[in-house]
Amino acid sequence: MIDPNKMTRRAVLAAATTAAPFLRAEDNPIPIIDTHFHLYDPTRPQGAPFPFTPNARPFLPSDYRESAAPLGIVGGIEVECSPWVEDNLWVLMMIEKEPMIVGTVGNLDPAKCEFQECLERYHRNKLFLGIRYGNVWKGQDLVTAVHKPEVIENMKAFARTGLTLEVANPRLDLIEATLALADKVPDLRIVLGHLQALPLPTDPQVLKTYSHNLRELRKRNAYAKVSGLTRANPQSPFDPAVYKPVLDFIWDIFGPDFIVYAGRNKQALEILKAYTMAIGRPAAEKFFWKNSIPAFRWIRRDPGQPQLA
Repeated sequence: MIDPNKMTRRAVLAAATTAAPFLRAEDNPIPIIDTHFHLYDPTRPQGAPFPFTPNARPFLPSDYRESAAPLGIVGGIEVECSPWVEDNLWVLMMIEKEPMIVGTVGNLDPAKCEFQECLERYHRNKLFLGIRYGNVWKGQDLVTAVHKPEVIENMKAFARTGLTLEVANPRLDLIEATLALADKVPDLRIVLGHLQALPLPTDPQVLKTYSHNLRELRKRNAYAKVSGLTRANPQSPFDPAVYKPVLDFIWDIFGPDFIVYAGRNKQALEILKAYTMAIGRPAAEKFFWKNSIPAFRWIRRDPGQPQLA
């Protein structure tokens, strides 16, 4: 046995070189929390409002595990894909016995009079992490709702629960309305959904205003969700150079502490891994799982899921 106290400097370097292949990032993979996927079952007697394609097959918790686990995803947050209030309960029932799914961002409309009654009922479930609101469904419009006193009162009640508001889908006027909402409800925790899907404005003045609004939201502790990468042409391969400008733009504003990951596309995932690892492993760990905990306050359900020290 070699006495480490008698090893020469050359021997130490040789030993380190020999061990180097066993210290690759692949041998110590970063766990991934996917903060955006949908569950649905169009075969139910009542059907389902999503997906919009006819004869779609169900996508249930077992399907999620099967598609996510091979990518290194150890936990997922379901996001509503139905405007029906009763589907909040359906999702909660679906995920109750699947510990890979750490929670759901549901659907409750703060512009409706029954909002606080429903909120009181659902927020008691530890798997109910928040709601998604913005312009997702017909008749839903935060741009106009932010000026209604009853909506602001409902959102103040929502903020007191400690749940998360995910805002979608990104438009310039929606970002502006979200900033107005954050000013009226300062305690509100906000995630900007699908932010990478909003193309950067080509007009310099519009871009300046957009950047200003995002920076103001960042000051109010809003998070940006990068939910994969969408190709302009579905037939073309993923090209990292195409996405770098918008990723640089988002990263420059939100930094490593206020960006969360979502998605199950392997090619997009590899691009995002390379992008964040180029910044540094600590930044990649924050992006792929650490930031999702303060953003959504999910609770670890499976031993394979990471937790903050």
